[in-house]
Amino acid sequence: MKLTGIELLRVELPLVTPFRTSFGIEHSRNALLVRAVTDVGEGWGECVSIDEPSFSSEYTDGAIDVLRRFLIPPLMGTDVTAIEVAPRIAAIKGHRMAKAALETAILDAELRSTATSLASRLGGIASSVPVGVSVGIRDTLPELLDEVSGYIEDGYRRIKLKIEPGWDLVPVRAVRDHFGPDLMLQVDANTAYTPVDLRHLVKLDDFGLTLIEQPFDEEDMRSHIRLRAMSSTPICLDESVVSARAAADAIIMGACDIVNIKPGRVGGYLEAARIHDVCAAHGIPVWCGGMVETGIGRAANLALAAMPGFVLPGDISASDRYFDHDITEPFVVDSGSAMRVPTGPGIGVDPLPDALAAATTWREWIPATDSAG
Repeated sequence: MKLTGIELLRVELPLVTPFRTSFGIEHSRNALLVRAVTDVGEGWGECVSIDEPSFSSEYTDGAIDVLRRFLIPPLMGTDVTAIEVAPRIAAIKGHRMAKAALETAILDAELRSTATSLASRLGGIASSVPVGVSVGIRDTLPELLDEVSGYIEDGYRRIKLKIEPGWDLVPVRAVRDHFGPDLMLQVDANTAYTPVDLRHLVKLDDFGLTLIEQPFDEEDMRSHIRLRAMSSTPICLDESVVSARAAADAIIMGACDIVNIKPGRVGGYLEAARIHDVCAAHGIPVWCGGMVETGIGRAANLALAAMPGFVLPGDISASDRYFDHDITEPFVVDSGSAMRVPTGPGIGVDPLPDALAAATTWREWIPATDSAG
């Protein structure tokens, strides 16, 4: 399969409500899409970086630059398969989100050419997967309870609360007391705490949480190990797990009970599948995280979550959780808090031309001739 051109597109989708986490507030999703054009067809990928290097060191303008200057040229105009992408750009350190978007677009094109679904390629076995919803930090408890109530009415059976110092025990207690012990409830700190907070975080044990996600800095394995020894709440790693090797190290060190796999964070769906396999071999359950993706990324995440080790509900959510209008046909949650896995070739969805045109704020076409010489 010869790569004949790459199109980079920035799209802006306003959020139905601002999404606040410990690292900032998002009012819209400014996504970077990658369209790979080959001699056998085309494919799509989505870069999950955000505008500023606050969630991670990656940011969207940087992703565009590294794609244009360093990641695309070694592949352009050559015969390439998806499994060859990572080795051929391995000399470029880091930039996993940009690499993931490029690999996914090439993988999508490859799978479409053979009428193979991404779920099938990854070894998915489920036709639908359980999903949950992530609830951002709110200004008041009544706002939080109203939002959670709305999601429960929408069919979600698992709620994840974003927390940070000063917004943790009280909101978690309020949600648990209001909705009762049967609600599947978990929290996500996005690295907001430090070792001095260990004893404070142990107090979350009172609320019967499914897990606490990434309380400490991604490089601070020691604090995660200590909290796991002190607390009865399962510890889930997110930002710390950037590869199958990192997952294996964390498991062997005793730093986690559960792993959240975000394909963009780990360099793509092929590496995400390897992390799934490592975790399965060690009896560690996994779930699929989300990064406020458009329907392009959401479809691919559902394919990943169809693998057998994904036994916990993921942060995939319905399209209308975030957007009034997506760039693909909307994804919906059924009455069983589950979402259908796409079965079409590749990622199984295509952008709607009018919706894509309306949302696109910038685009650049990179033909093979630009980098072949």
